Amino acid sequence: MNQPINAPQLPPPPLRRRWTGSRVTGHVLVALWAVAGAYLLYYLASNLLSSFVANYWDDYLEGVVITIQLVVMSILLGAVLSLPIALARSSRNIVLSSIAYTYVYFFRGTPLLAQTFLIYYGAGSFQPLFSDLGIWWFFRDAWYCAVFAFTLNTSAYQAEILRGSVQNVDRGQWEAASALGIRKGVTFWKVILPQALIVALRPYGNELILLIKGSAIASIITIYDLMGETRRAYSRSYDFQAYIWAAVLYLMVVETLRRIWEKLEIRLTRHLKRNG
Repeated sequence: MNQPINAPQLPPPPLRRRWTGSRVTGHVLVALWAVAGAYLLYYLASNLLSSFVANYWDDYLEGVVITIQLVVMSILLGAVLSLPIALARSSRNIVLSSIAYTYVYFFRGTPLLAQTFLIYYGAGSFQPLFSDLGIWWFFRDAWYCAVFAFTLNTSAYQAEILRGSVQNVDRGQWEAASALGIRKGVTFWKVILPQALIVALRPYGNELILLIKGSAIASIITIYDLMGETRRAYSRSYDFQAYIWAAVLYLMVVETLRRIWEKLEIRLTRHLKRNG
């Protein structure tokens, strides 16, 4: 008796998505963004040989250099300052932890613009005292004040990043090191901190990008960084493309640093992926 042959099971036909109002709106918005992006590229390309670019392009490049110098110095000094702050925040000493908490709370809870103004313009109220101490040369210079303000601000954020990363390391590693007779200081520097820095790589990258964008505040206290050169170019030409070129250059700097940081992160965490 012939057995029936089972026909192969065909996959069900794909469901057709309905064109709802939200879907139509989304496609329209994406299309508008694409058109705006294409027009912006066309506008920039058509103005590459304009008199504005010829007159101010060198100033823009100098502004980019100043911006990078300001951010790199602030990030590095902030990283150095963040370590004792993070240790104080984690300390069982109520006085140290309270001081560190107040520091972090203030600089994370107030605008960077207000902090920069407070240091640059507020220092003049203490000029006699600073002159007697021999440090007025520092506070009368806009560059030093900007670096100082940015360093204090980013150190508060970096301290919280570092503290959270240290707490993320398994507590059992402290206990294992203690069982082996390794001192806590050696355990922290050679076992815990290297692992915490790996965890903190991505938050550190975000902080770097945020500081680059926040560095435009320095232009308000007469520093000719990228935004400072942009304001000067606009005040002389009254050409709106001054700010368009500034936005493009900020985007290029941020994207370049993001890619460098991404390569660095992949390089430093390749052993984790291999083990996984």
